[in-house]
Amino acid sequence: MVHFNEPFDDEKATMGKSEHMEYDQRRQLSVVEIEERVRAGSVPFIKSEAEALRIAKEGGWEVDALMTQLELESQATPDTHSWLAPRIHFRNPKHFTWFLVSFASMGGLLSGLDQSLISGANLYMPADLGLSVSQNSLVNSGMPLGAVAGALILSPANEYLGRRMAIIVACILYTIGAVLEASAHSYGMIIAGRLILGMGVGLEGGTVPVYVAETVARKHRGNLVSLYQFNIALGEVFGYVVAAIFLKVPGNWRFILGSSLVFSTIMLIGMLFLPESPRFLVHKGKTLEAFRIWKRIRGIEDPEAREEFFVMKCAVLEEHADIVKKKNKYAWMDFFTVPRARRAIIYANVMVFLGQFTGVNAILYYMSILMNQIGFDPANSNYMSLVGGGSLLLGTLPGVFYMETFGRRFWAIVMLPGFFIGLVLVGCSYLVPISNLPGAEGVYLTGLILYMGFFGSYACLTWVIPSEVYPTYLRSYGMTTSDATLFLCSFILTYNFQAMQVAMTKIGVTLGFFGGIAVLGEIYQILFMPETKDKTLEEIDLVFEKPTMEIVRENIASTKKTMSDFFAGRWGAVFKPVPRRKSFAE
Repeated sequence: MVHFNEPFDDEKATMGKSEHMEYDQRRQLSVVEIEERVRAGSVPFIKSEAEALRIAKEGGWEVDALMTQLELESQATPDTHSWLAPRIHFRNPKHFTWFLVSFASMGGLLSGLDQSLISGANLYMPADLGLSVSQNSLVNSGMPLGAVAGALILSPANEYLGRRMAIIVACILYTIGAVLEASAHSYGMIIAGRLILGMGVGLEGGTVPVYVAETVARKHRGNLVSLYQFNIALGEVFGYVVAAIFLKVPGNWRFILGSSLVFSTIMLIGMLFLPESPRFLVHKGKTLEAFRIWKRIRGIEDPEAREEFFVMKCAVLEEHADIVKKKNKYAWMDFFTVPRARRAIIYANVMVFLGQFTGVNAILYYMSILMNQIGFDPANSNYMSLVGGGSLLLGTLPGVFYMETFGRRFWAIVMLPGFFIGLVLVGCSYLVPISNLPGAEGVYLTGLILYMGFFGSYACLTWVIPSEVYPTYLRSYGMTTSDATLFLCSFILTYNFQAMQVAMTKIGVTLGFFGGIAVLGEIYQILFMPETKDKTLEEIDLVFEKPTMEIVRENIASTKKTMSDFFAGRWGAVFKPVPRRKSFAE
């Protein structure tokens, strides 16, 4: 085991695992020599992210020099912390990672809960409060509308409060909103509750994926960020179960909407024990604090963990130097003037748009009503909504386990046609005569299962892609746009969904509108979607440095080869995942 706070010889340093031995063989200086150079202040200054990546890949001694320097600083500086941030420690950093991801990803649970809870409440709440159709549409779309406001405060909250505290504020907003909802006695009160709750969802929705992406190892990032979408789907199922439990209780919809308080309270307590994002701390110039947290959640015994921290610090220093050089008061202007940033914001928001304008939230929010339209009575409509929620949950599991294995591009291109087929069947179910009720219900439920199943896997990309494509200094601003785009699209669809059914007909909305956008999205993904799997956040910077046409040419060549292999029967070449790297050196 390597410890940088005490000298030891090379023979002792090579007694770890095989990858540690390979790393030590690549090292250019002994540990004693490194410590001597650190104490003498003769460690060279690394000027760029590209240079840092080269050093990391070659196993340069500068990586260990930074670790040694920070370890010495840590020993010389008292480690104090606020009572607002109680600390817990795990002997194995991997266990801390799972603890962190489990509690942070509960934000998805809160978002999913609301979508299904309001669906169940829709069966009784409008009549109890005397809501018109337009008023009820605004109540349903109040959460995504409030989430747009939450997204707009995401940048200042993340920049000034940090990722962790922003999530805590989101939990408090969600709790206040849920209390107002459950106790509402008027149209104004239920709207206020929906808007405040939505602000909490919008704030945590743009912060949690970033918090997880900035904290976990690159080889697990896609899978662990996908847990956020899994928790959304799990929240959907929990919501329908809760609605079924309280459906026949007097004042049922109040208990249904108020039940989310339990989950927001659990998440709030859990977040108090989690640390700040190390990348955010480096971004704010608090490198020593970031190092101490990195040791707790990632460890520094693993060579790749050391290398990643080294590259991260150098990349942030380069970003800060560029900002000073440009003398740009408003960093977000780089989205218009810097090609790398512009490519990232366009790509991330197009993917978010595709995830929403293919109809998922409109179907989820009105699930019980749609079941009622197809022929189920109100009680059975809520029970049958579990079919859609359960399909979404099961569909998310492949994304959680295999996102990082197959990659973002493969995942998007394969999954989108699957839920397009589901949309076709949902639309066709409305053509079946109501006299043939079992036939209409069968076609509808088959389409719903296919749609939700494939979309569950596809939806993981909605959170994974925006959380990883922006550079560190623009990540808060970029997530504001992606988060606002997501919930603004959700608001537009949920508010107008019933009117769209009247104007376009039910089959026109599902097959013509949602299905048409899915077809256009598939074309966009094939041409413009780069692959970012198995890369650190800093390596992704280099992907988006490429000109757009270079990315397009690479994608066209990759698509031609894949199609050639597919039609030639070389299935292994098409569906066998590319092995992941074991270290920076590969």
